[in-house]
Amino acid sequence: MRRMRDPYSVLGVAKSASESEIKKAFRKLAKKYHPDQNKDDPTAAQRFSEANQAYEIVGDKEKRAKFDRGEIDAEGKQRYQAHGFDGFSGYEDFGGARTQKTSGGGGSFDDILNDIFGSFGGGRARAGAGAGAGPGAGFGGGARAKAPPKTKGANAEIIARASLEDIVNSGKTQVTLPSGKTVNVTLPKGVVEGEKIRLKGQGHPGENGGPAGDALVEIRFKPHKLFEVKGSDLHLDLPLTLYEAVLGAKVRTPTLSGAVNLTIPANASSGKSMRLKGKGLPTKTGGHGDLLVKLQIVMPPHGDDELDTLMRAWKEITPYRARGPEFD
Repeated sequence: MRRMRDPYSVLGVAKSASESEIKKAFRKLAKKYHPDQNKDDPTAAQRFSEANQAYEIVGDKEKRAKFDRGEIDAEGKQRYQAHGFDGFSGYEDFGGARTQKTSGGGGSFDDILNDIFGSFGGGRARAGAGAGAGPGAGFGGGARAKAPPKTKGANAEIIARASLEDIVNSGKTQVTLPSGKTVNVTLPKGVVEGEKIRLKGQGHPGENGGPAGDALVEIRFKPHKLFEVKGSDLHLDLPLTLYEAVLGAKVRTPTLSGAVNLTIPANASSGKSMRLKGKGLPTKTGGHGDLLVKLQIVMPPHGDDELDTLMRAWKEITPYRARGPEFD
């Protein structure tokens, strides 16, 4: 058991301090370290208890005199047998230790605490509150510090970037938690960008044995080199050669679940959209959106004399309008 320090040192006063100086020092410490005012400081209760015990000794004229003569120690225990000393009839048994009855002196402990903290709770200030000390509490038993409160950990805000392939195929994405652990998180059906997933107890750890907070995972879509997301639909620009657009063709077209051969009709115009049903992203109601393929005619990378000759003849033989009257 840890021994009580010298009460004068605990209160921060000289051995020659007056009663008023001792009382003032105790009031200052009691106000500073009272557990009700230091709920988040686990050491405050111990400091408060030490100040209380110190004031029990030097705040009482009789006990202070006996302490100064070496008749009792810093915990109020007698250093010598009671018989053979005059004036030691004031001892009483309590908790296995012989302590002295408190007599008048520098002001009772309760009176001082009520004076300091009487406004809290509308009544008598609590001398205990986990400190375990007070008049008649007994010096032999020591102080029982108030256990620090269990505090829940903070929530962790996490951004997870999911690929479109993962959304369509596995339905999962990887997330790194505050602990450093990487886990696979199942995406909600029809997940949309910005949607948040709560992982219970996977946030920052709690304090003093408190529960961990939650992880709030915000889903963001990774940019894709081919597809643009619009709701549950995907959009794709499909480049075509001039002869594929004129003659028609079967063109290998990528989707998130594997490539397909898309039939391009003859005389297809650039900008024409074709729909591949069910090749988009999952929806919240089940099924998938569509993949909209926009045809883009690409001219040869270099000039061609034969093409030029053909186009001049075609212009003369089969002219046509590409723009409506609204462009006139």
